[in-house]
Amino acid sequence: MPELPEVETVKNGIIPLLAGRRLVRVIQRRDKLRIPLPDNFAERLRGRRIEQITRRAKYLLFHLDGAEILICHLGMSGKMTLVAAKDRLTPDEFEKHDHIILESDRHDLVIFNDPRRFGLMTLCPAGELDQHALFRHMGPEPLGNEFNGDYLRGKTKKSRSPVKNLLLNQRVVVGLGNIYVCEALFLAGISPEKKACDLSDDEVENLVPIIRDVLQRAIEAGGSTLKDYARVDGELGYFQHEFRVYGRAGEACLKVGCNGEITRIIQSNRSTFYCPRCQD
Repeated sequence: MPELPEVETVKNGIIPLLAGRRLVRVIQRRDKLRIPLPDNFAERLRGRRIEQITRRAKYLLFHLDGAEILICHLGMSGKMTLVAAKDRLTPDEFEKHDHIILESDRHDLVIFNDPRRFGLMTLCPAGELDQHALFRHMGPEPLGNEFNGDYLRGKTKKSRSPVKNLLLNQRVVVGLGNIYVCEALFLAGISPEKKACDLSDDEVENLVPIIRDVLQRAIEAGGSTLKDYARVDGELGYFQHEFRVYGRAGEACLKVGCNGEITRIIQSNRSTFYCPRCQD
């Protein structure tokens, strides 16, 4: 599933084509993705101006005129593809899993393709977004000011869960996924199995900027491509080439002076990669 850096990269790629533009055509090729599409979905979008495009957690938010928001989640395999007006496709050129096609008043296309249909699109009044079922329990953004040492310390002191599980809890902090938590914990020298409440104040304080740095570097690299993810221009992300632990089970630890080996364990049905020698 695309994590925060991948969704941020998609957002940044879409903005030049759709932000400030009006939708002159919306093609809806099925009635349901992970959840049913709203009634009269295409008709409700047609003619609307997209005032801005933002991200919340792993969701894309298209802010429409009329104080309404188009919410989009890419799911496990979803992607957005841009087609410039000069390369405009005819309906018979759309791919099988091109479910939603948005056309701007400059006739550029943004195509939502999702083979496994775990993604979603829905509409919400702008003033009700924070209370929407998808958002009302979310924690702060890891790149925002609300996510800081004091905040995270307050969460860790109350939790006996492994620190990795705590950081994956979207009620604690949003957007972090398996890849980036593994990478951040390695750089912080913290075992993913360590109970959150056992972290020292210094460990918590150091972890916040490390998480931010990992995410920023991943965004600059266009995200990580492991299976389905691609940027809106079709190019692959390349942060996977910078992984220190993720996916490297059995390989030597890259920390200078460490003779350890990267180990894979399972936590809450997810693979965790870490170095037992230098993460304690």
